[in-house]
Amino acid sequence: MSQNAKIVMDAVRAADHDRYLTALYAPAEKRDALFSLYAFNAEIASIRDRIHEPLPGEVRLQWWRDVIAAGGEAGAGHPVAEALNATIATYNLPKQAFGNMLDARVFDLYDDPMPSRTDLEGYCGETAAALIQLAAMTLDPVEAPGFAELSGRAGCAQAMTGLLLLLPLHRRRGQCFVPADILAAAGSSPQEFLAGDGGPGAKRAVAAMIALARDHLSAFEQGASALPASLHQAFLPLALSRAYLTKMENGSPLDGVTRLSALRRHWLLLRRASKGWLAL
Repeated sequence: MSQNAKIVMDAVRAADHDRYLTALYAPAEKRDALFSLYAFNAEIASIRDRIHEPLPGEVRLQWWRDVIAAGGEAGAGHPVAEALNATIATYNLPKQAFGNMLDARVFDLYDDPMPSRTDLEGYCGETAAALIQLAAMTLDPVEAPGFAELSGRAGCAQAMTGLLLLLPLHRRRGQCFVPADILAAAGSSPQEFLAGDGGPGAKRAVAAMIALARDHLSAFEQGASALPASLHQAFLPLALSRAYLTKMENGSPLDGVTRLSALRRHWLLLRRASKGWLAL
């Protein structure tokens, strides 16, 4: 393994340990490509945490747009950029998908509330679902296009689960990813949800978000048995989603981060990687 490849792999291990574990189940010759995709995703998802003002954050997103558009040696000296451009070139990945992902991440930089469920699903589609589909294209470019719709369901389930896991962080910094229409149906509002304990409607809104994530997860699972073995690793992070959602239902995701033990995560991933997406 080259020094750059190790840097990229270590970046994923530190920033997105669940996806790091899933990439280890991929064929050895595909792992560096998956790590480059996951490292890029972690990089742009964490811009708000590292750059606290929106304008410098937008500048950083534009840097990534320019690097990807130029390809080749653009971004030389940045291990993730070098690895990502190599992956895009090797697997002929659509640059527009990366551009859409970067556009969606502009939302992260501001404190505007998520307007509606439709907007939330669009955000999930351009981020997590796109990442799953790009991973699938690196694993099997022939089969991947036939599972774009399933990637959408999987991405919504995974992204919504992730947003629920990050609720305490988002509320501390004044961000509301729970859509305004879901909050209104729960008898709340973005302002109330972010204030204090979230008010009387907060728990109902969180329960509605969990139910929405479960709907997408169930829709994915219903179609997942058709996935060829060559694409399993792209969808493997979904092996953890139901366990996270169940734990959040039994806990209080408004107050603290929901975690699964390392042993449980390893077991769930191993079981799914061994048996595929047939019913367990």
